Amino acid sequence: MAATVPMSARSVIRTFVRHYSAPVDSSIPASKVKYIPTSGTYPKGFNVSATYVGVKAANKSNPDLAFITSDRPAFGAAVFTTNKFQAAPVQVSRSVLEKRGGAGIRSIIINSGCANAVTGVGGLEDATAMSETATAQFQQSTQPEDNLGPNSLVMSTGVIGQRLPIKKILSKIPTAHSNLADSHSAWLATAKAICTTDTFPKLLSTTFTLPSHPETEYRLAGMTKGAGMIHPNMATLLGILATDAAISPTALQSLLTSAVTQSFNSISIDGDTSTNDTVAILANGAATPSPSTPPISDPTSEDYTAMLRILTQFAQQLSQLVVRDGEGATKFVQVTVKNATNYADAKLIASTIARSPLVKTALYGKDANWGRILCAIGYTPNLSSADAVVPSKTNVSFIPTTNSKSKHEGVLKLLVNGEPESVDEERAARLLEDEDLEIEVDLGTGDAEAKYWFCDFSHEYVTINGDYRT
Repeated sequence: MAATVPMSARSVIRTFVRHYSAPVDSSIPASKVKYIPTSGTYPKGFNVSATYVGVKAANKSNPDLAFITSDRPAFGAAVFTTNKFQAAPVQVSRSVLEKRGGAGIRSIIINSGCANAVTGVGGLEDATAMSETATAQFQQSTQPEDNLGPNSLVMSTGVIGQRLPIKKILSKIPTAHSNLADSHSAWLATAKAICTTDTFPKLLSTTFTLPSHPETEYRLAGMTKGAGMIHPNMATLLGILATDAAISPTALQSLLTSAVTQSFNSISIDGDTSTNDTVAILANGAATPSPSTPPISDPTSEDYTAMLRILTQFAQQLSQLVVRDGEGATKFVQVTVKNATNYADAKLIASTIARSPLVKTALYGKDANWGRILCAIGYTPNLSSADAVVPSKTNVSFIPTTNSKSKHEGVLKLLVNGEPESVDEERAARLLEDEDLEIEVDLGTGDAEAKYWFCDFSHEYVTINGDYRT
């Protein structure tokens, strides 16, 4: 028998068939097509484009430079990663917002394929050059120069530790400006341009009204990217939101921070927080009924309350698309922790369950192993008191979602007041066949509630991340 030459570990990884990751031809998996909008209602005054640069050598044709612009100066706000190794674009964007007090923002320029993270002084110079070049595209406009420096935010996503092909990127920013459009196809192409290991572009839009002038229709649009290295805190990925409502910089920042807490900071795929995470929002006021209409500014006003509700719900829907596209994911799971002592405790417990490898792998294996959920609850750190979790008051259930094939069979109780239920394994198997699932934890110690969204861990996740740089 002829001797065989052992394959290297990397070669073995490459022989695996990727069932859930992005196809090499950039086609959208059939199971994900339903999440891509076929039309949209986009905010007035915003134009976008997607341009091919070739940031990553393997990319021969797909657009990888996204440009989101406002035809007038907009107010801006952002929430950034808390990772100590903050990428150059994070530092530059924060500086732009601080110098301008969140006012006079004209655009966001984004490249995919290279994160420009941990790249030293050179990386900062590259990110600054991107911001300055994007800003230069508007200097011929009728708006006077305000002498506050660049007015463009910068984002980058991709491999950490590599320098950008900055000359190629800068040379294509004028092209990106000339390609600007406000159509649905332009917005969708722009959402595609920020993708890396994503299997589908994540884009949403909606309309809304405000109590002070309900006859006026406003619009809100958002795109996001992310499929791995997803876990708070901050924000967990790249997200860009735009609205034609008028909102002051201070109010915009507080609204975004609050909305992110219950959306982008309430999702997890793998427990890792990136160096580049940023969620930014621009508000240009283009749809206000008149130039004299004041921006939302008072946090006690009805308009502020309404805007917070609208923005939070929208951010939740947008962030959930990231979980649905988790690397290798086969399950979308909502964990609800209710009747907790306070919101902070409820969210900590939900987060601990969501990032537990044992819980995530059990769900992938369609195993109703509630003991792993209970274990995660029990070791949750930094709870407010020793009585935040009382075993004899704790209840755990699996709840079928509205699209579950077995929803008519009702709730599957696993633990009731600390006592295990006799689980119908066949019923559990039917429930775990569904793509969507809700885990409900009732602590019985208060009235606070928190929700978290996460996915399972599959063989595919290891395959994707073992072969990421190639």
